[in-house]
Amino acid sequence: MAESLDIVRSKADLRARVRYWRDQGLKVAFVPTMGALHDGHLALVTAGLDIADRVVASVFVNPTQFGPNEDFSRYPRQEERDAQLLDQAGCALLFAPTVDEMYPQGFASKVSVAGESEGLCGGARPGHFDGVATVVTKLLLQAQAHVALFGEKDWQQLTVIRRLVTDLDIPVEVVGVPTVREADGLAMSSRNAYLSAEDRKVAPMLHRSLQAVAEGLKAGKGSEELCHLAAADLLATGFASVDYVEVRDALTLAPMAHLTGPARILAAARLGATRLIDNIGVEP
Repeated sequence: MAESLDIVRSKADLRARVRYWRDQGLKVAFVPTMGALHDGHLALVTAGLDIADRVVASVFVNPTQFGPNEDFSRYPRQEERDAQLLDQAGCALLFAPTVDEMYPQGFASKVSVAGESEGLCGGARPGHFDGVATVVTKLLLQAQAHVALFGEKDWQQLTVIRRLVTDLDIPVEVVGVPTVREADGLAMSSRNAYLSAEDRKVAPMLHRSLQAVAEGLKAGKGSEELCHLAAADLLATGFASVDYVEVRDALTLAPMAHLTGPARILAAARLGATRLIDNIGVEP
């Protein structure tokens, strides 16, 4: 493990460390992750250090946000490497709990966010956002940080988290950090490791399709036609299936027929056995 990065595995130890820093008047930032870290995750740590005195990261592959036929069992787990990367990035503490620590025997509660969690990935992955909302609520309450940072690559997840923090009066500021991309535009993701060499060549088309929709919206075209063409282009270039390509209001995720205000163009598609998601912002 990394030498200067402290690792704790219990809620009590996490809270004790954060309480100690807070008592010293230090500002604490929190970066929840599922591990298999890449430069996108490390950008969250860097952003946290820009606005706080200490950064705490968590690594927990959350079973409740995976469906029965999804990739929970094969999701990359590499704690030693993750700890080294966090240490090099300046993270002060890693919280790496077990499943039993997060969901002890008898655990029976669930956080469910209506509205923002419906449709898009919520429609394609039933129950996914209940799992996300539950574990993020627990982590935020366990960490008790001043600010929590999440990547904008999963815009719907970020919107769901902002809603639950507001509705449940959780005393933390939620900060979105822009998506980090490879040189060819592919959004960085732990699941990119699943891609074959041939699929990796095709993967940047997801981002390019979003850019094409954005250009059409700015030219005054309707979102329905643009999204239909984008999905067809993805299938034509080698994607196995397209879950959705949609234009939504950037704040509420309400569908948008035309570009009448700040919007996000969101897409999810399967390339081989790998499900990729991406989104970009666009304004009139």
